[in-house]
Order: sequence, then C-alpha cells, then structure tokens
Amino acid sequence: MKSQNGVHRPVDLARAHGLSAQAIRNYERAGVIPPAGRTASGYRIYTGDHVGALAAYLGLIPGYGHATAGEIMRAVLRDDIDAALALIDAAHVQSRRDRDTVAAVAAALVEAPSGPPSDRPLPVGALAHRLGLTPATLRKWERAGILTPERSKGARVYSPDDVRDAELAHLLRRGGYLLDHIATVIEQVRAAGGPGPLAASIEQWRERLTARGRAMLTGSARLAEFLERTDAAPPVGVTGGAAHLGDQYGKSR
Repeated sequence: MKSQNGVHRPVDLARAHGLSAQAIRNYERAGVIPPAGRTASGYRIYTGDHVGALAAYLGLIPGYGHATAGEIMRAVLRDDIDAALALIDAAHVQSRRDRDTVAAVAAALVEAPSGPPSDRPLPVGALAHRLGLTPATLRKWERAGILTPERSKGARVYSPDDVRDAELAHLLRRGGYLLDHIATVIEQVRAAGGPGPLAASIEQWRERLTARGRAMLTGSARLAEFLERTDAAPPVGVTGGAAHLGDQYGKSR
C-alpha cells in the first residue's frame, strides 16, 4: 500500500481491497472506520489505525453480515468492547442454533414417512389419537406456529401436510427440542416443499454453516489484530509532517 510518513490516501486503502475511494469515505461516514485526519489544506488522510479498522470490518462481513459487522466496529470505535463482544456472542449463539436446526431436521427426516402421512384431512381428535397426544397439545403447537390447521364450521381440520408437520414435530419433541426450535424446523420443511426436497439440501446447508463458521473465525482474528494494535499504542495522529501532502492527495479529498 502506498503511503508517506505513515499516512494513506483514501485511494490507497481502496486499492488494497479492490474498492473505490468513495467506498472508503462511505465507511468513514458510517462509523465503521475512525474519522479521517486532515491535511492543512483539508484533504483526508488515514493512518495505520484506519488500515487495521478497515481490514477488521471487511473481515467481519463474510461471517457476521454487513449490519452486525458495522455494529461491532462502531462499538469498538466508541471503546465499548463489551457491546462488541456481546454482538459476537449473539452471532455465535445463532450459529449454534442453526447447527442444531440442521441436526434436528436431518434426524427427523430419517424417520419421516416417504409419502403423504394421510390421504384425507383429519379433525383434531383423530390427529391427537394418531400421535398419542391430547387435543390441547396440538392447540399449543398451533399457538407456537408449528401447525396451521384450517377451520371447517369452526372446527380445526388438519390437511395431509399438517399431519406430516405434526408427525415431524412429535419426533422432535420426543428428542427434547423446544417448541420455538421445532417451529423453525417445520418452517424449513414447508419452504422446501416437504421432507424429500429438504433432505436433498441438508448437506448444502451444512456446508454453508461450515463456511460461515470459518468466516466468523477469520473475522474475529482480524478484529483481534486491530484491538491488539490499538491497545499497544494510542491512535497515530496527523501532525505537521503530513501537512505538505495536501496538493499530492488532492484528488482523494
């Protein structure tokens, strides 16, 4: 990266990451890198702290997403490390939840029937009897978003898909999963069009989670490097030696 006297132009930071100088200015306005210093003639110049902050922010994005990466960096730059770590913790909790969901879906699909579980709609009593449950349990599952029966003359009627969802939910409940987690699994089944299509995507789902997990590790490492740098020394200020760079840096103001 081109620099002089330890300072950098917006274009220098941009080229190192395949970005535009405008993107660097946008990141500064968004508060994900520190405010730029200025030469005597008012041109933006950045220091090694900006280089490190930019690397940390861009490193966080693949694993944590743009929004969370931005929140993390803003917390760090206002010296609220606890808030930044809380955001990282929450992201890892969600990642663990996603892994549990994949495992739950895979486990349920092993025992799921390959064809429609019922060839006709069932009333609540018949479905409860089929599963060995009470109608009150099925109503509780409905309130949790697991089941979405239709109504016929005020009575609940469960379609073949509803019966399938109830059987999967029953398997997961016996496995100790909480209702809100089961609701997430059932939503995935519905979105995929049933257990069959979902089963085909399980491995891809796992691969995406693995890639995101590794990206989270990389992003955390970049952030740790930035924190170590800022802990080791105070931010580098823009002092007299940079003042003469105004004309040279003019196009990157």
